[in-house]
Amino acid sequence: MTYPHLPLRIRRFALLLPAAFILALALAGCGYDRPGDAQATTAAQDKPAAPAAAAAPAEPTAAPAPAAEPRPPIVAGTTAPGEPADPGKTVASVGPQTEGAKTPAPGTKAPKIKYLAGEDPEYAKKHGWPVKYPPPLPGSILPNKRIVAYYGNPKSKKMGALGEYPKDEMLRRLKGEVAKWEKADPSLPVQPALHLVAVVAQGEPGKAGKYRMIHPDELVNEVHGWAKEIKGIFFVDIQTGHSDIREILPRFEWILKNPDVHLGMDPEFNLIKSGKIPCKKIGTYDAADINYASGFLQGLVKKYNLPPKVFVVHRFTRNMVTNAKNIVVRPEVQMVMHMDGWGPPWLKRDSYRDYIVKEPVQFTGFKLFYHNDTKKGDPLMTPSDLLALNPKPIYVQYQ
Repeated sequence: MTYPHLPLRIRRFALLLPAAFILALALAGCGYDRPGDAQATTAAQDKPAAPAAAAAPAEPTAAPAPAAEPRPPIVAGTTAPGEPADPGKTVASVGPQTEGAKTPAPGTKAPKIKYLAGEDPEYAKKHGWPVKYPPPLPGSILPNKRIVAYYGNPKSKKMGALGEYPKDEMLRRLKGEVAKWEKADPSLPVQPALHLVAVVAQGEPGKAGKYRMIHPDELVNEVHGWAKEIKGIFFVDIQTGHSDIREILPRFEWILKNPDVHLGMDPEFNLIKSGKIPCKKIGTYDAADINYASGFLQGLVKKYNLPPKVFVVHRFTRNMVTNAKNIVVRPEVQMVMHMDGWGPPWLKRDSYRDYIVKEPVQFTGFKLFYHNDTKKGDPLMTPSDLLALNPKPIYVQYQ
């Protein structure tokens, strides 16, 4: 199944293998203030692109909806709540039976529990979860807290929740999401965060000829200050375009040397290897690139006597991260492999299983799109939905 071409700021899924799906091009940073003037291609093709559709309308600026009730168990042979019947999809019990459910007669064998994609503890165990990693150093955020972040750039209302709303409303909405997570999982404190795309990939080469734009330090400082207002942490996210991460990352030492500032890196927009234009093809990082960035962060931690850095790597296709088994886990850096795709809940679970659970690194993340996850009438996944995953995401991002 493939989805129609959509605006270049959004992510969509495309069929790759009979049992695995990938997300097609996610173009949040390319021409995001010029709806309808760009074109997109699927991840698997280099054919001429179809014209992009009109941009999706923004949601009304209402207060965050109250947290949904926990999802009831799904009995084998039924469909998941809110999802259409699909005879080709396995859906089954995800927890203990509710009160009043039938119990097996004496002497009979209880039915085997099955799980939605991404939820099966045996599948996770088979692929190496829980991951063994160095004991957390003093000051580590993970795994003692769950990070809940708003993503985007205040210069664009279409790039994510961080820039979609005026500052005070945006912070109020983020606090609402934090409260939902605190209620859903009281065992784990929630750390609010702002995740700023500080280097944005572009469809045009620009003055540097690198197909990316570095935002001014003043903007970075401003959003960092917003995070401090809510006792949050701050992420600098980098989309390199045709620049090498080894050239761009040192440029941000001035802000990363702060103890509350962390890093995000987006392989989708690293197009050096292919030479393609951002927004026309999905990029990639190898483990060697990720290890460079991790080593750079490790150096800052030691140089400035900092607590460990959280390092988020976006992923929604297999080729976005190559040789993942070679990624080095360092005590000074907490690695989060972040499922960054959008679509209906069942497809997001599939991608989480295939690209995050199947290739374990250290910690996991999960992105929720207010507009793109719901534009086909599907519900936005709730904290209860994500807490059913195995392993449970410890970094949750809203765009």
